[in-house]
Amino acid sequence: MSAYFVVSYRITDPAGYEAYVPAVIPTMQAHGCEVLVADYQSEAVEGEPEHVTVVLKFASREAARAWYDSPEYQAIKHHRTDNTEGSAVLVNGWAPPH
Repeated sequence: MSAYFVVSYRITDPAGYEAYVPAVIPTMQAHGCEVLVADYQSEAVEGEPEHVTVVLKFASREAARAWYDSPEYQAIKHHRTDNTEGSAVLVNGWAPPH
């Protein structure tokens, strides 16, 4: 079953965040990730989500965790976490009931 890494955040330090995107792309490609959403102008219609929304699709939860826990991603993750405020979740894809 597919799994998704979903983040919603606001950038608090654009200069510090600048290194994240070019550094993260090769790590995602190496793990078979598909970018479904990368929106820097998300529109809140309910609640208080932040302006940046990213949805990454992986073949499975295990594949998503392998990417997230990889030494390559862990080495660059701080460019996002140190320079943004928000949330990140790992979720399974939906499967209709039988």
